[in-house]
Amino acid sequence: MAPKTPTALDLPMVDPLPAPTQKYFDVCTDKLGMIPNVLQAYAFDIDKLNAFTAMYNDLMLGDSALSKLEREMIAVVVSAVNRCFYCLTAHGAAVRALSGDPILGETLVMNYRVADLDDRTRAMLDFAHKLTEAPESILEADRDALRAVGFTDRDIWDIASVAGFFNMTNRVAAASDMRPNDEYHAQSR
Repeated sequence: MAPKTPTALDLPMVDPLPAPTQKYFDVCTDKLGMIPNVLQAYAFDIDKLNAFTAMYNDLMLGDSALSKLEREMIAVVVSAVNRCFYCLTAHGAAVRALSGDPILGETLVMNYRVADLDDRTRAMLDFAHKLTEAPESILEADRDALRAVGFTDRDIWDIASVAGFFNMTNRVAAASDMRPNDEYHAQSR
């Protein structure tokens, strides 16, 4: 049976939602057919919700030389290291949708190292993986490996920022037992 709340914590959404928040949720429903549980989870505190969505929207949708697909791939690889059920499900669906390749989405969830990736993408994901698993071991050689395949220093900042954001959100999702919306499971298969 699906949970009736997005997390195991007793933090109900503000009721009624402020008009701008309700409008944002209505846009989600129109575009996605649902309100992602992560947004519902944060809606107990509108300031926290706004901070979360501002950072997410900037990192995942804002100006960057990284494509939306590349950013979603980073989210999945980081979430695989952290075994974050919510993000593996939600962002795995995004990789499937953006790539048009359900096998790629599943491979990244299970083990990105066996995916058929070009050198540039592999270097990006290797960096995100290492930053997640052993951040203290990042050296200039790791940044140079990214530069060698065409990433700029701004791109490296963006890769690190996306990886850092998902490390944070994975931990909040784990701590609160955040569950993905059922709709994600069947998307783009």
